[in-house]
Amino acid sequence: MANVRANRVAEQMKKEMTDIISNRIKDPRVGFVTVTGVDVTGDLQQATVYVTVLGDEKNKSDSLDGLNKAKGFIRSEIGQRIRLRKTPEIRFMIDESTEYGNRINKLLHDLERDF
Repeated sequence: MANVRANRVAEQMKKEMTDIISNRIKDPRVGFVTVTGVDVTGDLQQATVYVTVLGDEKNKSDSLDGLNKAKGFIRSEIGQRIRLRKTPEIRFMIDESTEYGNRINKLLHDLERDF
């Protein structure tokens, strides 16, 4: 039961987080950021937000710094939009899965071309 609720909260947080980051954050360091997923612990105390950033490593680190700086604002916005007893602590992580998938796809394409 708690797992189903955690998944529902995670999906709602993902939706709200996308809106907050794209429309409410005014930090120039935060570039083109896409929220790819949110994992919430079973007790709803912590949330890991996975993001992808368009650009090079400097853009990624700058955007991550800007998001971490705005963590308090984002958490308060989430608290207003989602009714929970306690708003989860937020941690931002760069989602490397799309880059990894693209790399695997390129390797497979290169193998296919060689044969």
